[in-house]
Amino acid sequence: MAGPMGRMMAGGGPDNRSMEFKKSSRRLLAQFRPERVTICTLLLCVVASVALSVIGPKILGRATDLVFSGIVGRNMPAGLTKDQVLASLRRRGQGGIADMLRSTDFTPGRGIDFGAVGEVLLLALGTFLVAGLLMAVATRLVNRSVNRTMFRLRGDVQAKLSRLPLSYFDKRQRGEVLSRATNDIDNIGQTLQQSMGQLINSVLTIVGVLVMMFYVSWLLALVALVTVPLSFLVATRVGKRSQPHFVQQWRSTGKLNAHIEEMYTGHTLVQVFGRQRESAAQFAEQNDALYEAGFRAQFNSGVMQPLMMFVSNLNYVLVAVVGGLRVASGALSIGDVQAFIQYSRQFSMPLTQVASMANLVQSGVASAERIFELLDAEEQQADPVPGVRPEELRGRVALEHVSFRYDPDKPLIEDLSLAVEPGHTVAIVGPTGAGKTTLVNLLMRFYEVSGGRITLDGVDVARMSRDELRAGIGMVLQDTWLFGGTIAENIAYGASREVTRGEIEEAARAAHADRFVRTLPDGYDTVIDDDGSGVSAGEKQLITIARAFLSDPVILVLDEATSSVDTRTEVLIQKAMAKLQHGRTSFVIAHRLSTIRDADTILVMENGSIVEQGSHADLLTAGGAYARLYQAQFAQAVAEVD
Repeated sequence: MAGPMGRMMAGGGPDNRSMEFKKSSRRLLAQFRPERVTICTLLLCVVASVALSVIGPKILGRATDLVFSGIVGRNMPAGLTKDQVLASLRRRGQGGIADMLRSTDFTPGRGIDFGAVGEVLLLALGTFLVAGLLMAVATRLVNRSVNRTMFRLRGDVQAKLSRLPLSYFDKRQRGEVLSRATNDIDNIGQTLQQSMGQLINSVLTIVGVLVMMFYVSWLLALVALVTVPLSFLVATRVGKRSQPHFVQQWRSTGKLNAHIEEMYTGHTLVQVFGRQRESAAQFAEQNDALYEAGFRAQFNSGVMQPLMMFVSNLNYVLVAVVGGLRVASGALSIGDVQAFIQYSRQFSMPLTQVASMANLVQSGVASAERIFELLDAEEQQADPVPGVRPEELRGRVALEHVSFRYDPDKPLIEDLSLAVEPGHTVAIVGPTGAGKTTLVNLLMRFYEVSGGRITLDGVDVARMSRDELRAGIGMVLQDTWLFGGTIAENIAYGASREVTRGEIEEAARAAHADRFVRTLPDGYDTVIDDDGSGVSAGEKQLITIARAFLSDPVILVLDEATSSVDTRTEVLIQKAMAKLQHGRTSFVIAHRLSTIRDADTILVMENGSIVEQGSHADLLTAGGAYARLYQAQFAQAVAEVD
């Protein structure tokens, strides 16, 4: 079955290649080039904040030494020097205690200097306070740079979508493309918001803490670094296992969104054909695939944090044991060991944070790759600069030996030539797949011809800008498109300038839409949604026809434009169109007799070629393909109209 049910299991585009993590990461970071000043300011704030944060434990260690020195000195006899006290301890066989107190700066007989301790604590408080304020500024700068970058990225995606050829969208589900433009960009933004500042802070903290660790004790620093290779091994192994699952998670998200979008827009059709169970089963299948991919991705990346915590605790034990031995030997003070233990925690914490953020980063980069695939997609041929335009737009269209094929191996239109004079109405008929709509798509430059050329008033349309070309063409399709807004706004959408309410109503009257619009509760101010609920299919078609009339085009293209209206309304529309088509070239793709009988020229197409052309009467008299088509499709319609 065509339409939603036939396409919903189709692939979502070029998503089969593996994740290029490094390449996509570098390209994502390159998006921040316009934010260089903000990033540099951010780095300065983070560097200053980290520097103050790593100095803090050393200051607190000084406070601990002051307290310990006061406790030790208070219990020593006054009047002696430190060296005399240590010598007395060794004489009494307490050499171990003497060695431990050797690195303590105490004064015998003097207790705790609370004034000095208070000054040190105030200094530490001020240090941590300034570090926190700088980090708050850095966080604000991160949010600013990320939001600006996402703003530009959304603009790039929107601009790219406008430059993509129609064939790109023909090969992909709308929901999958929408998922890239919405879910994936949102995921990138959230990833950067949550991880960018934290990653910078963590890396700089690791460097700063490492410097302070070697400053306090190179031996303990080496002990702390013993676990780093183990941390790196855990992070890389788990990361490699998680990344493919994150890629699959976002692929599955795109496919599920495409399925939901198609089932929602085709809801009536699904119910008419009783396909609710199949739709629900396919939803469940794709939902299960998304659950499986998401679970595997989160589980594999989630294992990283407990493993890193284990490594961190192992590091803590090693530092505590070796540090205790160094204090006992008098090589370090208790304050230095306390500071070092804090440093070991500060060193392990950012490693754990970086590891725990791996799932966020991998998920964000997976989404970034999907965005870059969209941005790298082949674009339609660029407009010539400057574009050529006819001296006077009259509406003469000529096809000169035109060839076209969707598939390079399957010709559709071959060596087609046709000339249409200004003001003439050309009806195009033929069986499904004959190339009728393709012919119009080539005229609009939705597709480019494979050979030959199409001219508008003597100018090759390929030398015109698409905007210039399409500005002179009004088009009404079988599939109506309305947006959320009032009926007046939907009709005015066809105008390239500001229009008055009177002009809108005049166009509606010309399309015979005025009568039904005035029966609605709010008339032209009635709000309809993008599905046009509240008005019938025929009424929606009348609105789109009124929109085309308001655009005042030189060329009218009607692709089965009256298929959704009843016969009487169609006759009225044709009479109005006959008046409005004066001086305009019209291409009409239709099967209804009223449209075809009034045309100046009827083209009969089969397999991409024009097999017959002429007026209605001439073609019937010829007794060829048109006559056979007439007998098969239109005889009953004539009887009904007559």
